[in-house]
Amino acid sequence: MANSPMITFLALGLAALLLSAAGPAAAQNFGCRSNECCSQYGYCGTTKAYCGKGCQSGPCSGSGGGTTGVPVESLVTAAFFNGIKSQAGNGCAGKSFYTRQSFLDGARANPNFGKGRSNDDSKREIATFFAHVTHETGHFCYIEEISGASKDYCDEKNTQWPCSAGKGYYGRGPLQLSWNYNYGPAGKSLGFDGLRNPEKVAQDPVVAFKAALWFWMNNVHQVMPRGFGATTRAINGGECGGGNSAAVNARAGYYRDYCKKFGVDPGNSLTC
Repeated sequence: MANSPMITFLALGLAALLLSAAGPAAAQNFGCRSNECCSQYGYCGTTKAYCGKGCQSGPCSGSGGGTTGVPVESLVTAAFFNGIKSQAGNGCAGKSFYTRQSFLDGARANPNFGKGRSNDDSKREIATFFAHVTHETGHFCYIEEISGASKDYCDEKNTQWPCSAGKGYYGRGPLQLSWNYNYGPAGKSLGFDGLRNPEKVAQDPVVAFKAALWFWMNNVHQVMPRGFGATTRAINGGECGGGNSAAVNARAGYYRDYCKKFGVDPGNSLTC
């Protein structure tokens, strides 16, 4: 039986209390899919209660919702994209692999990428994405994790996405997709067998960007309103809290630089 408006109201109120008690870190555990809204309380859904007033990200529809955004291609120009790549060494495999067009193809497959409550939010998200990509790939130098073949990143306890014998789920692509529980659902969403053929992410540049944006939309997009530091935690929480302050500061440095290029204030909470 469908919930009554009163039950829905009470449920959302309880959710708000629980979230408030748990603190901001708890909200980061709720990863919304690309077709879902992140409600004002940090929960995911597709109804008006989630996509209406106070909606933080996703296909929001109510007052203050987030479907505004500047065209991605207007910010990620050839000069911007190639300006990042030009800082990689000539011997880098990524220089001939990553292209602006492959990124734009990946972005078109994820129409909610770069959509926020304002054009400035849109600019900040695109700057955030490229700050992390720059750090993860060394300015588009690396397609695969350095010494990644020595690590399988197989979570054997995850029976939903069981590892295939002889396959390594180490970092590949613009955001260095890792672990079987990411390769499996990413492949299912994108139309390839991520468990049996994880190498696909390092072989096709469009698939590489689609996989990176799949991860982004499911794990990072919804924490954008909390500041750049929250996105670092969502991508590599091990760097936070003194785990690797140099990496945290490097990511934030790229972000500030790209925000300056886009003419937008980077906001607060830049580190985690």
